[in-house]
Amino acid sequence: MTKDKNTNTKDNVLFGRENYIWMAIGLAVLALGFFLMAGGKSSDPKVFDPKEVYSTTRITIAPMLIIAGFIIEIFAIMKKPKQA
Repeated sequence: MTKDKNTNTKDNVLFGRENYIWMAIGLAVLALGFFLMAGGKSSDPKVFDPKEVYSTTRITIAPMLIIAGFIIEIFAIMKKPKQA
């Protein structure tokens, strides 16, 4: 018994449209997290400002966004595409 390779091409799709949408959302959340973690530039490089380096945004919010982005990416990869 041999199957024709061209008959089931639509059934063998690895990711559906919804998976790609979730992947794009995950990438956007990851990018936002990394952007927030990068922060701004100091006006005087010889002066250390602990408020700027150890801010809540850099220490707490940005890592949470990065972890959330990775969780969204895992969800997007594992989600089974809908059968058409």
